[in-house]
Amino acid sequence: MKLATWMTADATDGATSFGIVADDGGLFDLGRRSKGAFADLIDVVRKDAVDAVAKLATGPADGHVDDVTLLPPLTQPGKIICVGVNYPERNAEYKDGSDAPKFPSLFVRFPSSLVGHGAALMRPPESKQLDYEGEIVIVIGMPGRRITEAQAPAHIFGLTLMNEGSVRDWIRHGKFNVTQGKNFDRSGAVGPWIVPLDATIRLDDLEVTTTVNGELRQRGNTGTLMFSFARILAYVSTFTRLEPGDMIATGTPPGAGGRFDPPKWLVPGDTVEVTCPAIGTLRNTVADEIA
Repeated sequence: MKLATWMTADATDGATSFGIVADDGGLFDLGRRSKGAFADLIDVVRKDAVDAVAKLATGPADGHVDDVTLLPPLTQPGKIICVGVNYPERNAEYKDGSDAPKFPSLFVRFPSSLVGHGAALMRPPESKQLDYEGEIVIVIGMPGRRITEAQAPAHIFGLTLMNEGSVRDWIRHGKFNVTQGKNFDRSGAVGPWIVPLDATIRLDDLEVTTTVNGELRQRGNTGTLMFSFARILAYVSTFTRLEPGDMIATGTPPGAGGRFDPPKWLVPGDTVEVTCPAIGTLRNTVADEIA
């Protein structure tokens, strides 16, 4: 099942709806079909209502995905926590001779820094060093604090994808933080939808790739992560209560543009695709932000 949020072409007032995207691209509008039972997609997550909404996706579709603008699946997410340097090959890219980290490196993103599938990533006028980072994202369903690794899968509602766009030179402005380089408005993307977790998804064997203009730049498998999904949830929930709709980006494989010599920064006109076969493909172009 693919759960998405969208805006129709005639929604001049910015009104959105949400629902199920069928394999053939048909849209089942849960905002209309549920008759008020669900306010938005985060309400579906909060109520763990996958089975209930699946029963509403019958009969002719209400539209087609090609005729709407996909938005970030959760338009008002909770916390957006990102894990840095989680693939061992990514740690080796730093060439600093350091041992594998004992704890995850964490930072946060703001919702305004992320656009949906099909939208343009904005290269800010302050920098030419816009970079890509393809990642798998955990969407929290069941709330919890001090979650054990054994309990962790039960707290995952589903998965989505992120292009964790980074403005590299701004990441290096501070001695101990990367916040500013990770949060330029509309510099990254999330989507195209959320795939609820089920028995067919193996969290320890998910492949993620990133291409730029069709050229393969990144490939990784979650089986190699230094910090598994379960370990991440256990660690993060130690210091903060995880709530439905919180998102955790789990790290990017090696091959980001800044690691090439010379670097391969994103430029206007580029197309970036982040793909995980179990989830789908998040596709975005690149444009210059008009200051």
